[in-house]
Amino acid sequence: MSSPCARVRRVGLFGGTHGNELSGVLLVRHWQQDGAEIQRPGVEVKPFLTNPRAVERCTRYIDCDLNRVFDPKSLGRPVVEDIPYEVRRAQEINHIFGPKGSDDAYDLIFDLHNTTSNMGGTIILENSRDDFTIQMVHYIKNALAPEPCPVLLIEHPSLKYATTRSVAKHPVGKYQI
Repeated sequence: MSSPCARVRRVGLFGGTHGNELSGVLLVRHWQQDGAEIQRPGVEVKPFLTNPRAVERCTRYIDCDLNRVFDPKSLGRPVVEDIPYEVRRAQEINHIFGPKGSDDAYDLIFDLHNTTSNMGGTIILENSRDDFTIQMVHYIKNALAPEPCPVLLIEHPSLKYATTRSVAKHPVGKYQI
């Protein structure tokens, strides 16, 4: 049976977007040392520590929230000495995993987060019109059953999301891992 979706060839697994959310950091570090459990034939899977300076200090961010600077203005800023750390890091991430909105961008990015809210494992989507993402969420929910895994849709037609995961063709956020 064929799928209407294009084949996924490159996947990014992000941890540490917020330096005080350590579950994703620990998973990324584990996978960087031994990635056997995340590797699949024909798919490049890249675990990536997104905000290492904030992780080092165990603080949400250094200069500004990394999850808010993947907008055209920040990504297009000239690199100068006083550029905020997270803006420079966003440009680096966009260079490695993007460029955002291009055919060369990674197919999928999972951005792993924590929260102090008692919401359990939750998937956050920014677009309900992406057939691939909807099919993938269905697969994940079935794989996790009978454990609940709510899906939070944060969709607004006039908003352009500036999150780390928005660099990918199919962005997904995962909380409380």
